[in-house]
Amino acid sequence: MKKDDVELVKKAKKGDRQAYNKLIVQYKDAVYSVVYRMVHNKQEAEDLTQETFIKAYKSITSFNEAYAFSTWLFKIATNSCIDHFRKRKLKTYSMDETIRYKDDEIRHEYADPEPGVEHHLESSERARLIRQAIERLPEKYRIVIEMRHQQEQSYEEIADSLSLPLGTVKARIFRAREMLNKSLKGKLF
Repeated sequence: MKKDDVELVKKAKKGDRQAYNKLIVQYKDAVYSVVYRMVHNKQEAEDLTQETFIKAYKSITSFNEAYAFSTWLFKIATNSCIDHFRKRKLKTYSMDETIRYKDDEIRHEYADPEPGVEHHLESSERARLIRQAIERLPEKYRIVIEMRHQQEQSYEEIADSLSLPLGTVKARIFRAREMLNKSLKGKLF
């Protein structure tokens, strides 16, 4: 502990307010800095800095002079911030009750997580349209699209199965997708 601090702490332990005020002046900026880094709010940091010095004053008789006064003070500041966060509660609302404002109220509506009948109908209609479009493709394009997307084969597997160069398979799949996009444009929802 700094020599100046030792004397001031000894005097403060005996009730000397001027000695304690000198400690406050000496450490207030450092304590404020520690607190502000935790709370990120100037007003709260000022309040918590003041609270730290009040707590330190009330318990200065328990301070062990073998340690640095600043370390003890920073620990009190940190604990004050932690207590502050524990006390601060988030405002919560019931999902079932209306929220009342000055002249209005809001009722929340929540979507059903399960897809409804409409979703199933849309999905089956979409699948039917895609199937029909694939069936209308020229055979060389239809075969590679079915192997790639329905049988989930890799480009290499398709090339081996059809005894075609890999580049030809990629080109046919690309061309088939273009044809499907054109034929389905505006039909899918």
